[in-house]
Amino acid sequence: MQWEELTAPDFAKAVKDTGVCVIAIGSLEKHFDHLPIGTDYLNGHRLCCLAAEREPAVVFPPYYIAQIHESRPFPGCVALPPTMTLEVLQAVCDEIARNGFKKILIYNAHGGNWAMLNYLLQVHLSERRDYGIYLLRHLFPPTPDWASQWDDILETAVHEHACECETSITLANFPELVKMDALQGRKADPNPRLAHLSPGNITAEWYAKFPDHYAGDATVASIEKGQKLLELQVQALAHYIGVVKKDTALAGVLNEFYDRCDEVGGSN
Repeated sequence: MQWEELTAPDFAKAVKDTGVCVIAIGSLEKHFDHLPIGTDYLNGHRLCCLAAEREPAVVFPPYYIAQIHESRPFPGCVALPPTMTLEVLQAVCDEIARNGFKKILIYNAHGGNWAMLNYLLQVHLSERRDYGIYLLRHLFPPTPDWASQWDDILETAVHEHACECETSITLANFPELVKMDALQGRKADPNPRLAHLSPGNITAEWYAKFPDHYAGDATVASIEKGQKLLELQVQALAHYIGVVKKDTALAGVLNEFYDRCDEVGGSN
């Protein structure tokens, strides 16, 4: 169920029936020359909608306010001030909860969001809130051989941005938006110019490795691969939605944490 498509009475019923809101956090950024600027949020939202058809949940409207400063040199990037980006996302989660959802499942559709989203989980504890956030760090394998099934579909080894898998999935979801001819046979291996600073994390490290916002080899991407990869993604996300729906522990842990915070410095 998509949040924006429900009537108000149907929305209230969906909150009661599912208890879970799923939100994909995407971005607006260059995906080399062949994929649309909205690739991350388009694919992420599409995945969440498909998974919610199998394991009912309400999917928040497409969300593309991201940590994406590394893409500022390229046309089409939208990178809001860092604190604003985090504050807007926190406010959105608060509003989702105000509308009745006590379980918010975040699916990260853009790799550059990880640090921000992990920090969101930490600052969630800064004050008492009546809801929990579940951040899906990796697709939750519903079967032991899930990862090997994924690897068996692919031909290449580098998969970070606009690569074989991302291009294939976009071909499966939005074939009309992909311009395979623009690749002109090009691929992109990591540039080693900051490799001597490993294993540290360095400013502009990702840009240094992939200065054209392209990683891997998308020339071997196909709709057929994308359909298979997407099916694995849908299975995994639907499975994890079910895990979140059944969870009864997080609310108790959060209340215990907040109660102990209130006791600090108190008379008891």
